Amino acid sequence: MNKTILCVALAGSLVLTACTTERVVLLPSADGGQSGVVVRDPAGEVLLNQPYAAVKRRLDSNVGYQSSPEEVKERYANVLAAQPARPRSYVLYFEAGGNILTQESKAALVNIRKEIAERAASEVMVIGHTDRVGSVEGNDKLSLQRAEGLRDLLIESGISAEKMEAVGRGERDPLVPTADEVDEPKNRRVEINVR
Repeated sequence: MNKTILCVALAGSLVLTACTTERVVLLPSADGGQSGVVVRDPAGEVLLNQPYAAVKRRLDSNVGYQSSPEEVKERYANVLAAQPARPRSYVLYFEAGGNILTQESKAALVNIRKEIAERAASEVMVIGHTDRVGSVEGNDKLSLQRAEGLRDLLIESGISAEKMEAVGRGERDPLVPTADEVDEPKNRRVEINVR
């Protein structure tokens, strides 16, 4: 009997098949970062720490080898196609003191709307932030206004309101740490996390 099981795990992905032998193939991580896995059993242990590094496991031995993108596509095409889309994050920036997107961010919003709309089943978290100019209470309100404004724009473009949540973080989570009352453009932002 030749049955196949797929398991996806770790920072990169791990592909595992099982029958009389098992294959473990380490796929590249989505962000290009380093990842790895140790395959350990009574027959020994093998470290896979490069993209497409692989091991063929039998009851009495582990044989390491280098797989390839072509082999993975051919052998696991159906399973890889069934994976959900990877989470995505976007950051849009605002002009000082208000709820107006920068010109660059307005242009980027068009592509973001399209990508979110194309996902079959997505959850969207919209998180508003401010710089440290103004009061904490005022920045809390402004960050929530920014998040809700972006959420409303996404809803207007056809994205389901039930899929989205908007929250404001005020000046609490700066991208660039600054002293109070410092005008830092990178901190005036909305993060859109899509999964």
